[in-house]
Amino acid sequence: MVTVPAADLPADRPTDAIALSDRQPVVPADRLVAEMVPPPRFMGARFATYLPDPAQPSQSEAVRILEGFSATLGRSGGAGAARKRWFGRPAAPAPSAPGGIYLDGGYGVGKTHLLASLWHAAPGPKAFGTFVELTNLVGALGFQQAVAALSGHRLLCIDEFELDDPGDTVLVSTLLSRLAEAGVKLAATSNTLPGKLGEGRFAAADFMREIQGLSARFRSVRIDGQDYRHRGLPQAPAPYAEAEVAALAAQVGPSASFDGFDELLKHLAALHPSKYGALLDGVAAVCLTGVRPVEDQSTALRLVVLADRLYDRELPVIASGTPFDAIFSAEMLNGGYRKKYLRAVSRLVALARESSKVAAPSG
Repeated sequence: MVTVPAADLPADRPTDAIALSDRQPVVPADRLVAEMVPPPRFMGARFATYLPDPAQPSQSEAVRILEGFSATLGRSGGAGAARKRWFGRPAAPAPSAPGGIYLDGGYGVGKTHLLASLWHAAPGPKAFGTFVELTNLVGALGFQQAVAALSGHRLLCIDEFELDDPGDTVLVSTLLSRLAEAGVKLAATSNTLPGKLGEGRFAAADFMREIQGLSARFRSVRIDGQDYRHRGLPQAPAPYAEAEVAALAAQVGPSASFDGFDELLKHLAALHPSKYGALLDGVAAVCLTGVRPVEDQSTALRLVVLADRLYDRELPVIASGTPFDAIFSAEMLNGGYRKKYLRAVSRLVALARESSKVAAPSG
């Protein structure tokens, strides 16, 4: 924890800090589509930068299969548009390669790295987004406009396909069916169903069942391994004192945001989740005071989406109050959305650790 002399501690919000809770971002539809790219954390991800575990041969095999799949994407003719015969009748899809790849593996084995590597290796136009971002896109644009916006792509990558939300699963499966009919190749990873996390099993059968008619288009690629995020990482760091949060926000300057936790949660409830990324435009560090356990599930799920957007942008989080590994109740962590909550805890704790770089003396 940084030590700041008492005389230097600002009493209130730094005057030049950004207040996320005051922002009302407007996100045009074309920006939503244009931003469907791997998050900054994975912009440098390539097959060559994935380091397979020699003890897990399935990891090297996954790289080989994905490289082969990416090579087929350049042969499709049109940029994802359905191939046509006379009188507008679609040609049969080329049988030489699967229409989709499903990366089947446990938590933290590098599936997102490999999915992003596939996206980078593929020719455009192409899109990359999480399941939540895809549902948000449909919510913002409407189903037909979302189909029109994506059907000209060669490849759509969907990270963290959510098997715990039947309604959204049907929506996205229908969307993917329409895109596949248009010639778009698909690649996906998924989360683990409730009650199965940590059992050492994989989700391929669940994924294939939930996407129903699309399952025949997908080849499942299994990736074994240990969760790299749990290899010797420290516990959640101790929170800062409230005055220290204000001091560090002032140290970062006008690119720091500064909000009370309750104030920010209330603001999130008034924004469509598709705008959470734009909420963070121009922010270099997020400062929060009064972090506390979240009491209701709707608020908790909104916080999960914000945590994902913070993690995508690698924004350090400087916070006072409750440590981030204690903000979700045991009931939440053992309920139907526990995978989401565990992911959010993992990401928020990692970003809280990054605050030490902000607090470290410069020079």
